[in-house]
Amino acid sequence: MNRDDILIVCALPEETQDKLDGWNVIYTGCGKVNATYDLTAELFFQKKISKLPKLVINFGTAGSDEISIHTLVDCTKFIQRDMDVTGLGFPKGTTPFEDRIPRVLDFSIVKNPIGKKYTCGTGDSFVQDVSKELPGMDVFDMEAYALAKTCWKTDIDFVSFKYVTDNADETSPNDWLENCDKGMKEFKKVLEYYDNL
Repeated sequence: MNRDDILIVCALPEETQDKLDGWNVIYTGCGKVNATYDLTAELFFQKKISKLPKLVINFGTAGSDEISIHTLVDCTKFIQRDMDVTGLGFPKGTTPFEDRIPRVLDFSIVKNPIGKKYTCGTGDSFVQDVSKELPGMDVFDMEAYALAKTCWKTDIDFVSFKYVTDNADETSPNDWLENCDKGMKEFKKVLEYYDNL
């Protein structure tokens, strides 16, 4: 695998400090809709890539009440934490009437240099109270599930690396602002792994 086989997807340039020269990178903006649209457009209209990638890598920030701030983690399992159709009898986090796609998208088979295989809960909200969230999620973000689902449906390998910026609590907005650009040093070490595959 070489760099032409990999597409890196980030929400915001602020998270990378624009320090990904030599890699195929797109920035989607915040949220599931932006992430889905921009990745799909790139895959099928190929503005920055000349062929479908073998691997999509998501890099961004996340909150966690279990993992220390300033830690880079790998996420290989993804759930849509704000999908709530419990009124029709579906468990929270389940997209209704979608039998062929599991509730938790699992890309654990995709190798990465960290190998912890955490679960990322994605939703269109900034988490400030974990007690209101589904159990079993290690980190919280706003894009990874949407990217994972796009890759799942197009049969492309996917992995997400999240830099923990906050504890998903009442101080999260200020913590995110202070820490959102600090993960690049660790992420560049991850990219060295992919450069040597």
